[in-house]
Amino acid sequence: MTSLAGFVLASLLLVAVPGPNLVYIVTRSVQQGRRAGLVSALGVETGTLVHVLAAVGGAGTLITEHPLAFTVLRHAGAAYLAYLGVRALLARPSPDAEVDPASGVGIGEAVPPVARAGPLRVYRDAVLVNLLNPKVILFFLAFLPQFLPTGLPPGRMRVRMLLLGLVFLVVAFVLDLGYAFLGAALAGRMHGTPRRELRLSRLVGGVYLGLAVLVSV
Repeated sequence: MTSLAGFVLASLLLVAVPGPNLVYIVTRSVQQGRRAGLVSALGVETGTLVHVLAAVGGAGTLITEHPLAFTVLRHAGAAYLAYLGVRALLARPSPDAEVDPASGVGIGEAVPPVARAGPLRVYRDAVLVNLLNPKVILFFLAFLPQFLPTGLPPGRMRVRMLLLGLVFLVVAFVLDLGYAFLGAALAGRMHGTPRRELRLSRLVGGVYLGLAVLVSV
């Protein structure tokens, strides 16, 4: 029980520390509203499920034996964040748009193209942001094994790893939902005139590019 409590606490700390997943969910919620935030959270944790299954299947051993694989994943993650950043910077609102005063979300062409992304694109981007997140990769590679008992047969070890991974997924999903609602609550204050929309796009783009630099070093 103590070990499980320690694992839950470690999971909470990992998810709470700002990183690509948190930033993606919050910015999507701010740009497009609560529904996009919830879809983002679902996509992020779909990526977590892939991480869990990969760890159970022995991907950690593969990355440990081939450090270049982790380096490639890390730079791929940085490149994807940079792509999202550039896409946000290039987004332009229409000058003749209206904004819904109740929701703070633009009507017509007020919302930048990146904010008008459909659910599938929002979901896909969220999955990729998580899959290429080096923080999550390192968690399952180096940290998760510390909570596994030694001396268990390989089959039971995999079952234990799967259970811990699912605990992490549940903890992360609950926190991600909180980030989605937080971003949606901020949306009304940050949307408005086309000038505000442009500033928001630039802010989002700058955050993504900053994360890309941090991830790549």
